[in-house]
Amino acid sequence: MCTAMNRSLGNVILGGYGSSATAAKGGVAAAAAQPAGEHREVDTAGVASALLAAKKAVIVPGYGMAVAGAQHPVASLVKELGKHGVEVKFGIHPVAGRMPGQMNVLLAEAGVPYDVVLEMDEVNPEMKDTDVVLVIGANDTVNSAAVEDPSSVIAGMPVIEVWKAKQTFFMKRSMGVGYAGADNPVFYKKGTSMYLGDAKKMTEALLAEVAAQAAQ
Repeated sequence: MCTAMNRSLGNVILGGYGSSATAAKGGVAAAAAQPAGEHREVDTAGVASALLAAKKAVIVPGYGMAVAGAQHPVASLVKELGKHGVEVKFGIHPVAGRMPGQMNVLLAEAGVPYDVVLEMDEVNPEMKDTDVVLVIGANDTVNSAAVEDPSSVIAGMPVIEVWKAKQTFFMKRSMGVGYAGADNPVFYKKGTSMYLGDAKKMTEALLAEVAAQAAQ
C-alpha cells in the first residue's frame, strides 16, 4: 500500500501527504502549477455514443463508485456494451477507495468476471490502444500531476495513465479535488470530458441510453 501511494508508513497511518509544513509548501506549489484552460462537459448521449463506437474500453472505478453503490449498474453497463461488440476491461489502482481491494470486492459482488479486472501495472500498457476510458469516482489515482509535476503533493505516486487513451470521460459529482487536495490536470486535457453527477444515477442513465442507441 505504501508503495502504491509513494508514501512512508507514517504518512499513511496519519492519513496525510507529508508533514504540515510540507503540505503547506505543496499547497503553494499546487496553486502555482494549477492547470490552465477550461474543462469540457458531455451529456449522457455523448458518452453512450463514444462507448458504442469503441472497440476497446476501460473503466477505472474509485471511491465515488463505492459511495454511490454503483457497482451493479456498472456491471450491467459492461454486459450491455459486450452485446454490441465492445471489449470492456477494468483498471484497478491498488489503493482505490478507502482500503486496498475495495474495488475488487465490489465488482465481484456485482458479478463482474475476474478475467476482465486488471491491476494498474497490467492496464497501463494497454491505455495507448484504448478507445475510451470511463473513470467512475476516481481522482488522485488517475492524476497526471503525479508523473508530470515534480512539485505536486502526489509527485511520484504510481497512477493509472487514463490520459493516454483516445478519449477519457470522468464521471464524478463535481470538479473538486481528491483526498490529496491536488487539482487534476487530466480534467483539462484535450481528450477529456467531464460527465458530472452521482455515479449510480449517471450509470443507470448511461445504461438506458446505450441500450436505446443500440436499438436504433
